[in-house]
Amino acid sequence: MRVLWGQGFCPAAGLRPGASVRHRRWGPLVALLAIYILPAAAHDIPNDVTVQAFVHPAGNTLDLLVRVPLIALRDINFPEQPSGYLDLRKSERLLPDAANLWLAEFIDVYEDDALLPKPQVAGTRLSLPSDRAFASFQTAAAQLNGPKLPTDMTVVWNQTMMDVWFVYPIHSAQARFSIHPRLARLGLRVVTVLRFLPPGGAVRAYEFTGDPGLVRLDPRWYQAAFTFVRLGFLHILDGTDHLLFLFCLVIPFRRLRALVPIVTSFTVAHSITLIASAYDLAPDALWFPPLVEMLIAMSIIYMALENIVGTTGVHRRLVITFGFGLVHGFGFSFALRETLQFAGSHMLASLLSFNIGVELGQLLVLALMIPLLEMLFKYVVAERMGTIILSAFIAHTSWHWLEDRAGRLAQYRFEWPEFTAAQIAAILLWVMAAVFAVGVAWFLRGVWARGRERTKTVAAGEMR
Repeated sequence: MRVLWGQGFCPAAGLRPGASVRHRRWGPLVALLAIYILPAAAHDIPNDVTVQAFVHPAGNTLDLLVRVPLIALRDINFPEQPSGYLDLRKSERLLPDAANLWLAEFIDVYEDDALLPKPQVAGTRLSLPSDRAFASFQTAAAQLNGPKLPTDMTVVWNQTMMDVWFVYPIHSAQARFSIHPRLARLGLRVVTVLRFLPPGGAVRAYEFTGDPGLVRLDPRWYQAAFTFVRLGFLHILDGTDHLLFLFCLVIPFRRLRALVPIVTSFTVAHSITLIASAYDLAPDALWFPPLVEMLIAMSIIYMALENIVGTTGVHRRLVITFGFGLVHGFGFSFALRETLQFAGSHMLASLLSFNIGVELGQLLVLALMIPLLEMLFKYVVAERMGTIILSAFIAHTSWHWLEDRAGRLAQYRFEWPEFTAAQIAAILLWVMAAVFAVGVAWFLRGVWARGRERTKTVAAGEMR
């Protein structure tokens, strides 16, 4: 069955694929023979593949427009002319089956968490790489609904694109939609650029590499929050430099009651700079990320040297950890740049949830590190010697990081950013928020210290 185009109306594009269907006796048989029986060309797996897609629900249907390079459809032997150029007329017949085999079978679309049935192939066509129709949904729809490439055009199969229009039946365009594009098999590195056009809303753009899992195109706040709590929890467990910094905090204290305020001050500090960076209040110069990475390595070296020297008071650590937390927050923001697109319209809730996940991950690390260090210092090595050995190892590792990151920073030319009055006002606002946060932390520290003194006094009175 092959769907031909009519001249109906599309609410979004001014066009609509027609509903007329022409049954051909030999079309499907020829397509299957070409795909399965004819000897396939020895097509290598392409290195880089870019897939473009639009998702647009309207009425009782959801339109999914996809553009993929023909070179990614490796098991299909597209007919060629004796001159070696692509036979466009015969190749067009294979496109609906190729779209089903390579795309529809590996794209799952959900409406309110219910998996939609496999789509109808409403239209296909070949396009040139120079074609810019997929710059918007309207032009892509017009392209698919317009005339096909002239059959006498000379094009090579591995320099041609396949455009497909899928149509899914849905209950309501106002539902919450999700998509799981399992397209990593198209190449060694597959980048999918997807744009979601909700009815009456702004276009939301997504870009991900490989298989991103389930992508909620319009997440609820609690769905976004859960996603970013998990991301924060996994990020702190996967970040070697942040773990070493946390390890430096644990070594001299090894008391959960003393460490929780210190680690919390670190979380509060990196939350400030993480949120500021997410709202474009951080420098966007190329030299800024390597500078932050170098400062993170320096912070680890400093904390390790403090452990070796022995100047490790709780109050001193609280203030220093807050200062270094501001630097680490920018490091977290670099890791979040690609994942913030999954926050939908809940950016602030997602950022706070990410910080909650980081805090939970840090508490888990503390719960594991403290008993291990206690056993190490009790049965293997004396506490002071063990502190020096572990801290020296951390400082040595971080020093190599510092050299490497300083070398990368030296490759950039430093230029002072030009600040507008609005940016200066925003920076001052964040500075005031940071000062307020420090004041609150200092106040809570005082309350906590007075509570400890009162507890000690009451305990001493009871003993007497």
